Order: sequence, then C-alpha cells, then structure tokens
Amino acid sequence: MLSADSDEDPDEDKPVKAPKGVETAKKSSKKAPIKSKKKKTRVKKTVRVAHEMSADRRKEIKQALKEHDAGIRDEWDRSSGQKSHTVMRKRVKPGQMRTIMVDLLEVDLGESWPVPVTIIHGRRPGPTVTITGGIHGDELTGPSACTHILSNSMTDPGRPLDPDHVAGTIRLIPVMNLPGYRNKSRYFPDGRDLNREFPGKAKGNTTSRVAHRMWNNIIKDTDYLIDLHSAAKGRSNMPQVRANLADPPSNIIAKAFGIEVILDSKPPKGSLRRCAMEEGIGAMTYEGGGADNLDHEAVQVAVHGVLNILRSLHVIPGNPSRPRFRILASGSTWLRAAEGGLLDMYVGASSFVESGEVVATVSDPATPGLTIDVIAPGDGLMICTATNPHVTAGTPVGHFLPLEKHSELVRTQVDENMMFVVSGSTEEPVWREEVDVDEISLEGEWSGGSVDAEWQHAFTGDSESGEATPRND
Repeated sequence: MLSADSDEDPDEDKPVKAPKGVETAKKSSKKAPIKSKKKKTRVKKTVRVAHEMSADRRKEIKQALKEHDAGIRDEWDRSSGQKSHTVMRKRVKPGQMRTIMVDLLEVDLGESWPVPVTIIHGRRPGPTVTITGGIHGDELTGPSACTHILSNSMTDPGRPLDPDHVAGTIRLIPVMNLPGYRNKSRYFPDGRDLNREFPGKAKGNTTSRVAHRMWNNIIKDTDYLIDLHSAAKGRSNMPQVRANLADPPSNIIAKAFGIEVILDSKPPKGSLRRCAMEEGIGAMTYEGGGADNLDHEAVQVAVHGVLNILRSLHVIPGNPSRPRFRILASGSTWLRAAEGGLLDMYVGASSFVESGEVVATVSDPATPGLTIDVIAPGDGLMICTATNPHVTAGTPVGHFLPLEKHSELVRTQVDENMMFVVSGSTEEPVWREEVDVDEISLEGEWSGGSVDAEWQHAFTGDSESGEATPRND
C-alpha cells in the first residue's frame, strides 16, 4: 500500500484556477459574531499517486510543472463579455450550438468528404476545447462518445452542455476520417494514416492535404485537445490516458480526465497530439475498446472523462469526479507468442495478473497435444489484449503494464474476476436517463367493446359461409 510520506504528492491536485471574473466565495469585510470556539475543518480528498516511472523522469515532470505559469488569458476575462465565434467563415453566436459541414478536401470535382463539426459557444468567455474522434476510420469509441455528448440529454436547457451555461467554446468532430469510417478502414483511400500526417501540406498527398485543412481551420487555434481512440484491429485496449506529463497543459487535462491509468508517453511524429503540443496546446489521447466494435464501457468512460475535463477547466458548471488513486507509468512490456498457431487468451483487457500466471496459450491443429504458454513476467495490468486468434511467432498478444511497487493498491479495485474497475465505468449513462413525460388521461369506452371491434366485424369473414364473423382481441 502507499504511504502518505512517499506517495502523496502535494503538487498533484491543485485546483485549476477559475478565469478572471468568475464568482467565488469571498470573505466578508465585516466581522461575524463568534458563536462557538469550535472551528470547522474542511477535509480535502487526496488522490494517491502510484509512480511507476524512473526518479529522473519524475524530477523532470515536477520541474516542468513548477516552472509553468498558469496565468489567465485576457480573452477569458468573463467581465468583458462574449463575442461571436467564427469557424470556416461561419459565425456562431454566444449561447448557440451549431453544426457546420466542413469539406476535408477543397475541390471542384470529385468527392470533397464533408464532415459535421459541432460548435457549442457559451454565453461567457473561456477556453476553447476541441474533441476529436474517428481519426482512424474503424475506431468507433470516439464517434460514439461524441454522439452521446451531443445528445439532447446533454445539451438541452438545464443539462450539462446547455450553451447558456457554458463558458468558452467546445468543438466536436465525431468522425475526422470520413472515407475510412465509411469503408471500415483505419486508413485513408491512399493507404496513409491520418494520425501520422499532421500538420500536413496544402499541396501534399491526399491524407496530408486533409490534415493541413483540418489543422489550420479547426484545431490550430484551440486551447485544449481531447483525442478519442480505440485499439487497432485484432486487439482491445483497457481505458487509459496517454500524455506527455512533462508538458504542463497536457498534464493538467490528463489528470482532469479522472481515470486511474495515465501513460507518460511522448507522441509519435506526425500525430495530432504531437502537433498540438508543439503549438502550445494541452493535448491528451484516450484509448479504450477495439476497432470495428462498440465497447460500451470504453464509451462510458470517454464521456465521463470529457465532462470531467470541461468541469475542471470551468467550461461547464459542476465539480469533477476524481479516482481514488492514479497510476503514472512510463514503461510497459509487450507479451509475444513464441510459436505460431491459434491463440487462446485466458484474460482480457483490464485484467490484473500475477507473476507466473498463464495469460494465454498457443496451439496448432497440425500438432495436436502440444501447447505453448504465455506467462506474465510479474504482477501488473493487461492494458491491451489480442482478439485475433491467428498468431505467428513474435505476434504481440498482450500489452503488460508492470506494477513493481503498487500491485497491492491496484488489488483493492479489482472485481471477483480480477478485472480492474475503471473510474466512471459503473455509472449510469447520462444519455440513457429516462425522461419524465406528462400523461393525459381520457375517459370513455371503445365503440363495439374493443379498439378494433368495428374493423374486425367488417373485414374478418368465415371462409365457408362468406359471412362476417366477430373475433375477440
């Protein structure tokens, strides 16, 4: 278990400062009468931090956070009033939600691939947060989560994303890779990965042109980026956040997402996250579920996390929920098949496994009776597991997150099947809430004794006599 001395970081959970002009509780200048000598103490919930990273990396992250100036931007000053928001020459007024169609390609001939971009522009100033999904066309977690975020249960008056209560601007792009989405493909029609082409080129290849257009017209001027993903074909991811924790803005929203597993990772070249980070945009990637599949738990956690970030940044009202602890990790291991054949996985994504445990076996129909075990190298979490049973020697079958120091802490949050219970995964989905409907009662009697009595008398006949025969319901 974690000790208070070694694992609680006083810098971990400082609240995000509200933009200038936000009403907060103020001390009165008048002295209040003393009613009792007893002082009320406010208990602050502490999120324990399980550091599974080197001391040098921890020091680097701590220094970066210490040097970060979280100053308030003038344009976020809520006392100055809100202005209209413009995207692709389309204006969105304060307190308005509008969906515009943005062409991925600027062409006069052929398919331009128009995608819907929804802007929720609040009545008060604040940061601009962009949420993207479907950069890989076969990953459905992002498109599904964005769809639920835009549902009436979220955006109607009095609901969490009611534009009248929003401070700042929220942009949602549910499906960025439209042709890939239509074709159930990860890639664009030219065979390239959109998430390796940012910031793109205006005169480059097809995918590069799309990246250039979306980056310069939709994403570049944002303050924070939430990029929603799932695993590629043949595997499934445990809900997890990936961010460069040495980048303070990215660190802030990664923790604000409100789940336990945060992987400290530097984004690959050409990725949207890396491009955003280099532009000074706080950026994080969420991973959950698998390709060509809707993992409802992964979608639920995605929506839960997005709302947590918006609350933490004071874009929407309410207090964000936080996990009991966070695992900050900077290293992992891929478990691979030693032989080829058919894979039988004994565990799934989110499973807690112990050292020496058999997590999978490989067998081959051509050599019955012979099986090869895949063994867990230590205590840890399976943050990704294979779903394709066909493997060859060297095929990765699981992504293993070793827990060298904090396995006992993680054990406290697993169910009877040794599956880790991710924060936000067990809540009732907001978009499935039943809506109260006004009921009106009308008194009376059915003509003929039942709803369809007259209809049946007129059209239900006896096949032998040809006469109409009454039939009861």
